[in-house]
Amino acid sequence: MTEKRHAGDGRGATLSGMGSTVLSLRVDGELLDRVRQHAARRGMSVQDYVVRTLVREDFDERFSAAVDETEKFYGVT
Repeated sequence: MTEKRHAGDGRGATLSGMGSTVLSLRVDGELLDRVRQHAARRGMSVQDYVVRTLVREDFDERFSAAVDETEKFYGVT
């Protein structure tokens, strides 16, 4: 997997559009076919589908970590 940054502010991809990053990776042909099918069912491009999936996964991880920290602070009820 390689990562290339475009000229600009160097902050990478953000949801607010303050820059972008290109991520190049190799994907097994069968996996890519499945991803294409998932994207097509949702009327999305493969790129949009993958980005949306990554954003959702990142949110889930951050939310889970916040819940864990809150439970540590307040104790589990």
